[in-house]
Amino acid sequence: MVQARTFGRSSAELQQETARLAALDHLDILDTPRDESFERYVRLIKEIFTVDIAIVSFMDAHRQWYKACSGLGGDEVAREDTFCRYVVDSGEAIIVPDTTKDSRFSGHPAVTGPEQIRFYAGMPLKTPQGYVVGTLCAIDRRTRSFSARDAAILKELAELVMDRVELMESAATDSLTGALTRRGFKKEADQMISLALRHHHDLACIVLDIDHFKAVNDTHGHAAGDAVLNAVAAKCRTALRAGDLLGRLGGEEFAILLPHVDREGAMAVAEKLRAAVASEPVNGQHDPICVTASFGLSSLSIVVKDIETLLAQADAAMYQAKHDGRNRCIVWGSLQGDHITGARRRVLKAGSIIFNSRRSVVDCTVRSLGSDSAGLVVTNSVGLPSEFLLAIKGDGFETECRVIAQDTQNLEVAFR
Repeated sequence: MVQARTFGRSSAELQQETARLAALDHLDILDTPRDESFERYVRLIKEIFTVDIAIVSFMDAHRQWYKACSGLGGDEVAREDTFCRYVVDSGEAIIVPDTTKDSRFSGHPAVTGPEQIRFYAGMPLKTPQGYVVGTLCAIDRRTRSFSARDAAILKELAELVMDRVELMESAATDSLTGALTRRGFKKEADQMISLALRHHHDLACIVLDIDHFKAVNDTHGHAAGDAVLNAVAAKCRTALRAGDLLGRLGGEEFAILLPHVDREGAMAVAEKLRAAVASEPVNGQHDPICVTASFGLSSLSIVVKDIETLLAQADAAMYQAKHDGRNRCIVWGSLQGDHITGARRRVLKAGSIIFNSRRSVVDCTVRSLGSDSAGLVVTNSVGLPSEFLLAIKGDGFETECRVIAQDTQNLEVAFR
């Protein structure tokens, strides 16, 4: 069930958080695929400091997301449940030799429960402008000291992590699958959309997400997961035309742009891809893995003229495909009729979902925003009502919403 709470910030804190999230959004690092360079950093931290756990993480409005993690399960945690929020809020390194003796952590379930965390060292990941977008952590299940030299080494490693983040901005191709990176895809898409608008030809967008991908990694390991990603990308390339764009937007999420294709044509392409993905298991140095994917579609229109809106609409349709049972294709316009088609812009803002006569508040991250709708991300959507108030306090914005599509962590809402 959803955990509701209240959370107040001063005007200055809201302004600082708004600017911090804008800096994080500029990096475009959240939910990007695994990267071996970051995996090396966490392995190095464990080796240098002889600790059980090492994490490279980034923090948006509602969660801490792990870009790389060794020694701990999961890939994200609610912001209010993480030690690292104190580093992000203060902007300074935090060293805790014994968590049982620190009032901030002594009652935390990670300390009192099965994980038995006893030592924490968190170093801020800072942009050149000084915004703290994440943390680099060394964590242990034993109490221990951490010298000034140790802290200096961890700080150097944090700066190296940010150097790597900057280098990623220039990468156009995903090293694993050969698809375009998210940044590279959007750059090429902008040019393709400009041509479509100038010459008045059709263009469609498909977003696909591999079903139950986390279970593949958990059951068969990351090598098998990589094989599945490669197989899906290869099947897409085989089925697509030379002029179509294929990009890897996230861990198991891909996007396709189809020039000179209308919505009906895009549905035919999506069904062809869906059948190809599900047609045969992925083989390798593991048991055969049966794979399916869920597809969402959107198309260029009089009011939809940019890649962010196309992706937001295709995402919403894809989430509905997941919700309806997976392994299917859904068009954006079929969700609630074609009247909800306002343009969206990509944002990264701190939001609050308010319900139960304003007695319950759940943190969310606003990922896309338009005049009539928005895309939200939460830690867990289970238990949230179908109608609620959405507040973006940094913008002084509050409106009534109804859910038009969702999965376990993503909500697409229309404003009332």
